[in-house]
Amino acid sequence: MKVSGFSFIRNAIQYDYPIVEAIQSILPLCDEFVVAVGQSDDETLALIQAIPSDKIRILETVWDDSLREGGRVLAVETDKALAAVAPDSAWAFYIQGDEVLHEKYLPVVRDAMLNYQDDPSVEGLLFNYLHFYGSYRYVGDSRRWYRREIRIVRNNGNIVAYRDAQGFRTRDNHKLNVKLIDAVIYHYGWVKPPDKQVDKLKNFGRYWHDDTYMARTREELKGFDYRGVDSLALFQETHPAIMQPRINRMNWQFNFDIRQKKLSFKNRFLKFIENLTGWRIGEYRNYKLG
Repeated sequence: MKVSGFSFIRNAIQYDYPIVEAIQSILPLCDEFVVAVGQSDDETLALIQAIPSDKIRILETVWDDSLREGGRVLAVETDKALAAVAPDSAWAFYIQGDEVLHEKYLPVVRDAMLNYQDDPSVEGLLFNYLHFYGSYRYVGDSRRWYRREIRIVRNNGNIVAYRDAQGFRTRDNHKLNVKLIDAVIYHYGWVKPPDKQVDKLKNFGRYWHDDTYMARTREELKGFDYRGVDSLALFQETHPAIMQPRINRMNWQFNFDIRQKKLSFKNRFLKFIENLTGWRIGEYRNYKLG
């Protein structure tokens, strides 16, 4: 069974993306890894080139900054990487620049790919998510955070990134038939120094909004306060080993009283139901779970 990893990245150093850790976290499962490296304002290309692995293949790209609706440019860059993977790979494993797979899940993911490789009705594998926020000590536990997403797709040439590349669909816009596996993606996009978070929001906001909207919100983006979050839980397990050096370098403080819940009555009730039954009422699902 041959497996290709793929991702895209641009300005990873400037916006403090753990892209090296992301790639290395799934590299043991991959026979090759394609990275679409966008033309950057920092040394992102050199950063990727320095990863000590002959599995990595770099695709240098130029982002179309005119694509400013719904984060479409992110899907375009994802599709460039996916289209470049080896055609004889059974699966394509997608990881974004702020996502990391814990090493304890490597056997689980490998077994799932082996188990479903000969079942063409399974078009993708669905992962659970942990969304870290503010620091490496807290995870978001309200309904604002998506619980699951597709990160492994069958390499059949008929699957493309959907909307802002959070997930995938077929080329004719059908949801993928997927299997949920007992593995978790650790999402670190909301853990970085506050000034870097501001820079990231200023930059990426333009891929969803026009100049008028960005000008209107520029004052709000002068500072970023992690304390405005609605609800967090304490993370008491281990992080991926590949992340530990980055965690040790953390140079800002964020403390949060997890008893503090800024939730409406409706969301408190829905959260109660979810905690009790595991059912998230009204959950958006960009997949067909089999």
